[in-house]
Amino acid sequence: MSLIFCTSGALALALMSSCSPAEGDRTGREFMPDMAHSVAYEANVAFDYGPNTWDEESVIKRRDLAQPRLPVHGTIARGFAGAPASDVAANPNDMSLPPNGAVPYPYVDTEESRAQAMAEIRTNPFPITDSGIARGKELYTIYCGICHGEKADGAGYLVRDDGGVYPAQPANLVSEDFIAATEGRFYHSIMYGKNVMGGYADKLSYEERWQVIHYIRSLQAAVAKKTYNESENTLTSAAATANGPAGDQPQQ
Repeated sequence: MSLIFCTSGALALALMSSCSPAEGDRTGREFMPDMAHSVAYEANVAFDYGPNTWDEESVIKRRDLAQPRLPVHGTIARGFAGAPASDVAANPNDMSLPPNGAVPYPYVDTEESRAQAMAEIRTNPFPITDSGIARGKELYTIYCGICHGEKADGAGYLVRDDGGVYPAQPANLVSEDFIAATEGRFYHSIMYGKNVMGGYADKLSYEERWQVIHYIRSLQAAVAKKTYNESENTLTSAAATANGPAGDQPQQ
């Protein structure tokens, strides 16, 4: 019996010593540390990733190196040669180039820049197509409808069925205010979010954002008794204005 206790005690002591924490000048011991502390950087991590850091300096270094980054300057999306440099230089805020990939967005997440985007981004660079609207509907249902509602009236099921605890009323995207809004108001909100709504730039590609906007416009057209399809557009041809936010109420 004593032999069993001695053996058990020795094993426990060995385990404790092999996994002893670091303290002061003592580095401590860890059983197979590379299984707990990744040697490689964690890609696209926007926060301190504890398991693969050793001290404050490595936390900062690894976090900075793991941040999502823009492509190298001059990168061209696959299958698209882009526009002549002279055209880009002449129109630095032109949101129509290229149709896919990482597209420069000169506006930042401030109210001043948001107002500038609403004033300057006035047209959708992608033509209205039935297939584009159909794709926009799929994406809207996945990412937007839960809050803004199937009809874009701000009555999504997260709000409708929550018993009154939802933190803010989502915007009614088919209201007169949003029907009169420029495309920049929608695009900037998709990029950065608004109030309690987060941004969707990391979830929707450049083309997908514009497809969602096309679909929202089609819902607005139905409410306004106008037409918005690949054959005819009587909704935004002359209606878009650089209007500001809809008051100070907490909307998305």
